[in-house]
Amino acid sequence: MHRSLRTFLELLSREKDLVTINAEVDPYLELAEIHRRVIEVGGPALLFKRVKGSRFPVVTNLFGTAKRIDLAFGRKPEEFIKQVVNVAESLLPPNRSELWKHRQLVRDFLKLGTRNVARAPVTEVVQKQVQFKELPVLTTWQEDGGPFITLPLVYTEHPTTKKHNLGIYRMQIYDANTAGLHWQIQKGGGFHYHAAEELNQNLAVTVFLGGPPALIISAIAPLPEDVPELILASLLAGEKLRMAKNPIGGAHRLVAEAEFALIGHAHPQVRQLEGPFGDHYGYYSLEHEYPVFHCEAIAHRRDAIYPATVVGKPRQEDFFIGDYLQMLLSPIFPLVMPGVRDLWSYGETGFHSLAAAVVRERYTREALTAGFRILGEGQLALTKFLILTDSAIDLHDFRAVLEHVLARVRWESDFFIFSNTSMDTLDYTSGRINQGSKAILMGLGEATRDLPREFQGELPMGIRRAEVFCAGCLVVEGSPYAEEKDQGARVASQEVFAEWPLVILHDDASVARSSPDFLWSTWTRFEPAADIYAAEMNVVKHHLSYQTPIVIDARKKPSLPDELIVRDDIKKLVDNRWREYFPE
Repeated sequence: MHRSLRTFLELLSREKDLVTINAEVDPYLELAEIHRRVIEVGGPALLFKRVKGSRFPVVTNLFGTAKRIDLAFGRKPEEFIKQVVNVAESLLPPNRSELWKHRQLVRDFLKLGTRNVARAPVTEVVQKQVQFKELPVLTTWQEDGGPFITLPLVYTEHPTTKKHNLGIYRMQIYDANTAGLHWQIQKGGGFHYHAAEELNQNLAVTVFLGGPPALIISAIAPLPEDVPELILASLLAGEKLRMAKNPIGGAHRLVAEAEFALIGHAHPQVRQLEGPFGDHYGYYSLEHEYPVFHCEAIAHRRDAIYPATVVGKPRQEDFFIGDYLQMLLSPIFPLVMPGVRDLWSYGETGFHSLAAAVVRERYTREALTAGFRILGEGQLALTKFLILTDSAIDLHDFRAVLEHVLARVRWESDFFIFSNTSMDTLDYTSGRINQGSKAILMGLGEATRDLPREFQGELPMGIRRAEVFCAGCLVVEGSPYAEEKDQGARVASQEVFAEWPLVILHDDASVARSSPDFLWSTWTRFEPAADIYAAEMNVVKHHLSYQTPIVIDARKKPSLPDELIVRDDIKKLVDNRWREYFPE
């Protein structure tokens, strides 16, 4: 579709979906707040021509609407993947006539991959005297540990197998030529670094900024380990990815159409504090030690454009990207996980906090097997709460999904909590980094109960109000956690809630009125093993058997980092300058 970022911006301009801001803008907090306000109203991509302290313009909000994602990639990648899945199913067992029917697909496969070119715009300028301060790197939230590169395409190769990984891992600028590499658990670049450390070797690292839109999206895609992101980029772009010789003789070729290439390495056994950073869960991720990138040279176009994004409480730009990737890759799920018919992770929760799946139940407990398969698949292994049903249902409609499952779940046998598991690095609900617990909730077969739809009764002491989220799920507003830590257990014992299968204890019951608010404020604020209570729990054959109501304590806990809130002076600054940014 688009060979470079430039052709995509040209299309957005023709579509009147790109606005140029000529007023000088500060990369410290101001630019990010402009971006947030525009994306909140479904506004256009933004090209900031004059960024304070840098000669390079900045572009943001490239993929902040479904329309722009469609303009970037069209329908062909989705159709291609569906065709691949259909062919894979029809060719088992293989036969000559079926192969001949799909000969065009073979031709399309031959277009995938990379090819070398002699001329590369990214090498027009090569700087060996590295100065990161020349780049318009953004500070997006006031408590951030410093400026962060927020859209880096970090390329590494395994030191022995040479299989590659391309991922977006935020990079905190430390000084003129070093930056943090936020390699979380379950990330391919981190696996490569671990392998290099075992050999006591430097790991070559090349960071691309910009390039074909397909390259950016592929770096975000949750592909299984060792599945090459450059192949997906080639598929999305509709042609082989153009690569060029490294101008300083480094270990990696360069993406010819990138805007910038930061060429360097990471030393083994070297860590530095990184963070805090306002992250996509809607809270600050805290300071932790991560590997360090040492930049040896910067190659860039003569008129390079610096691409950036801003993350925060959903829905931000990464929400739309995540939804697109799920839609694109969803036909593959039944192929690699045969018991799974459909799967959806909820971007409103940060994706890893909550997922739901339609699975097969052809024999007793097959659904549970499918659940374990999901929790063992790549980045899906970081899912905190997994909901399963065997009925065909629109997983995008969470109210309908939860209501459907609550009418069917047998709490004594179909609810599982697993303690002492890994958890997403950015999820602090357990109070420990990378560690926590998971839950599986199954609602299978026919409905077993009628669900209450209206709350009637006297609220117990300490509960100020109650609102219904969906049939069977009641949200109650309790006391602050510091005043009554065990309120969740007390709520579970109250007879007035006995007919409600699920009760959510919140600081503000009004979140029940909005599905996005409910999803974010519930699933980003509890850990299954620590914050779920029941009227009664019994051990039956080493399984915890639950009696309703089940209570999830989703109040803010002391372990939770600060929520992301825009500083008042930045609000006022952007308010006052709004007509300078957008004079028409």
